[in-house]
Amino acid sequence: MLCTASGRSGAEDLAQELRRDLSRADNPRPRVEVVEVEVDDPSDYAQIFASLGPALDGLERRGACDVLLSAGTPQMQTLWVILVQAGLLSARMLQVIPAAFVPVPHPEPVRVVELDIEGFPEIRALREELTRLRAEVVRGRGGGLVGESEAMVRLARRLRRVAQAPVPVLIQGETGTGKELVAHAVHAASERSRGPFVAENCGSFSEGVLASELFGHERGAFTGAVGRRRGLFERAHGGTLFLDEIAETSPRTQVMLLRVLQEGRLRRVGGEGEVRVDVRVLAATHRDLRAMVAEGSFREDLYYRLRGATLELPPLRERGGDLELLVAHFLDELGSGKGRRKRARRWPTAAAWEALRRYGWPGNVRELRAEVVRWSVFGEGPVELGELSPEICGGPLGAHSSGRGLGRGRGEGAPVVRRGATEAIEDALRPLAEQVGALEARVLADAMERLGGNLSATSRALGIDRNTLKRKLTRHGLR
Repeated sequence: MLCTASGRSGAEDLAQELRRDLSRADNPRPRVEVVEVEVDDPSDYAQIFASLGPALDGLERRGACDVLLSAGTPQMQTLWVILVQAGLLSARMLQVIPAAFVPVPHPEPVRVVELDIEGFPEIRALREELTRLRAEVVRGRGGGLVGESEAMVRLARRLRRVAQAPVPVLIQGETGTGKELVAHAVHAASERSRGPFVAENCGSFSEGVLASELFGHERGAFTGAVGRRRGLFERAHGGTLFLDEIAETSPRTQVMLLRVLQEGRLRRVGGEGEVRVDVRVLAATHRDLRAMVAEGSFREDLYYRLRGATLELPPLRERGGDLELLVAHFLDELGSGKGRRKRARRWPTAAAWEALRRYGWPGNVRELRAEVVRWSVFGEGPVELGELSPEICGGPLGAHSSGRGLGRGRGEGAPVVRRGATEAIEDALRPLAEQVGALEARVLADAMERLGGNLSATSRALGIDRNTLKRKLTRHGLR
């Protein structure tokens, strides 16, 4: 029992009465203690919270603990709820129904209070802190965008203007061009930078699951819905929601998205009431939404709602001299970080650079990063031509190349880089797992490009499970 100095006498009398009653209920040695706390204002949250720490220190080690919510001021009750729900105090919360308020004996005079508040407040606080720290990292790296080419300078200039406009943004670009990095940069440069940044890939879920992820659901809305769950829109309240692969949403989900964008309100799956949300939506796709609107597979009204402003990301093959900057950036990134083993920085030879510049990079910056990671992990010294992936150094440019070079060595009709006997021998001596991994990455990149980045179609074509495909894409830096 907790009490103030002025209430000590009454608390002692109550404690004595409790000891007497408990001893009659087969409890020969009931433990009832009175702890005095220094609080002169029972409505002051700061005072109450400061006094609870020392009073509860070591309480859990004494056995099971219950918290009575019915007594005290509303401020006291609120702090008990916060302590329990935040995991700072392991206890049940009890509510007592006084007989004076009930004309007949109440069937449940003492009941356990269980608050179904997803992520309240510990998980939500940690999530928001993680979001804030990520935003600071993005701001510290100049928005995560690397490049000095004319195309990137234009993008950065337009990004700064778009970030300040309170409108939805449609980010378009080929697979692997860095659409989520651009979304982070827009959020970090906007007035919502102190709010949460929440991102999701719409192509990763089926229609029903995506609706629950976006808008949340109520308890019992479907099998497995054991409690209320806030959706991504609610978690992004006051901040930014990034929806990648927006073209993969179903017509039904598109209608629900349109309503939230128009009215700023949503209804959880299985719910009746409406929830107001204040969210800026950034959507991204590598597909031609205008063509999809023309063919009727994407809603025209939603398209124009999402296209408050547009950002077009240039493919890597059009970024000129940025290749060297990106390689240097990835090498620095791989060499930094707490707990990482320091590795010698591996730089390509002249022949390797020629092959890198001539390659078409269908996977764009993501593919380049995966290539840098691979040669940084395997091998030492300068990166020789034969150490590059077979598709980069192994002959004709083929379907993966645009015929346009990168940086130095640009121009049509330039000689094709082919591997000689020495490089072939070096490849044969590379670890089998490494060579198999390189081949797997090549097959995955080719299939994703041919099928427009559609995960479901690619998993069916390759005869593997969709989740297996996603894991492999992530492992090879293709997603």
